[in-house]
Amino acid sequence: MRKLLVTGGAGFIGSHTCAALTDAGFSVVIIDDLSNSSADSICRIKEITGVEPFFYKADIRDRETLDRIFSEHSIDAVIHFAGLKSVAESVAEPMKYYRNNVFGTMQLIDAMENAGCKKLVFSSSATVYGDMNTPPYTEDMRVGAVNPYGQTKLMIEQMLMDLCESDTEWSVAALRYFNPVGAHKSGLLGEAPFGTPSNLVPCIADTLMGKQEYLSVYGNDYETADGTAIRDYIHIMDLAEGHIAALREYNDKYTGFRAFNLGTGCGSSVLEVIREYERASGMKIPIVFKPRRQGDAAVSYADASRAENELHWKANLGLSEMCLDSWRYVSQSNV
Repeated sequence: MRKLLVTGGAGFIGSHTCAALTDAGFSVVIIDDLSNSSADSICRIKEITGVEPFFYKADIRDRETLDRIFSEHSIDAVIHFAGLKSVAESVAEPMKYYRNNVFGTMQLIDAMENAGCKKLVFSSSATVYGDMNTPPYTEDMRVGAVNPYGQTKLMIEQMLMDLCESDTEWSVAALRYFNPVGAHKSGLLGEAPFGTPSNLVPCIADTLMGKQEYLSVYGNDYETADGTAIRDYIHIMDLAEGHIAALREYNDKYTGFRAFNLGTGCGSSVLEVIREYERASGMKIPIVFKPRRQGDAAVSYADASRAENELHWKANLGLSEMCLDSWRYVSQSNV
């Protein structure tokens, strides 16, 4: 059985990917400092799969723990999720993001090199396309960042490209996510951000559960069909399967650095998501329109053809499944 190290494996994307990896026959070792996640996720993975993953509560900058993990386990490859991800926080505390995301990745790479493990799937982001491109975004477009969070993703991608140029044994797949939403079909795993959420679907859920009076919709004067911003939403389980595809179809067959978009290839407006979530929940969502937020693009969606052609992966679940699965998790979690 192949053993994988998953950094940030207790988080939203990490925990769903760990469940999918376990179901696919991989053995999973998780390292997570639980700063923005819960150990409950580890229990839920076991409940879903029947297998308890190895778990180390530690920061990825803790080199001693990283070295101990590689000495105690024969790690075949690493999936690297661990990192801070709030755009607003990154603007307020940029050095926190550079220390955690960039230096943390450097520590991980050093530990991998020391252990002779040179296969990596990196959790990147569509934020690397900045504001200079027109959708659909393709992987060969010029990249740029408009905030420190995005800049850390760009810096890490460049660092990994340079690493692969200097050592041809490395195989790195950088997966540029669009907007993951939804939950595991069991309702046991889902999105549960700490504090006040900033993403659309968790905000919808909080509104329906009475945690906030209404849902703020930022901008209804965009040049789109209904005036609201359009994003490429992807089901979290489709995203999880993308990591398995990257391991099998890229890391196991090729060396070097390669970026892949993980998205559906089409966009949904904010109002379309709201209406679909109302159908899923059977409840009305009160909304209040507010001015556009600085830096928000009108339209963002992927060209995911490279992932389909090279990884033999594509998103199969639509907006209806995303909202139904999200609501199942939210309603079960709040019983």
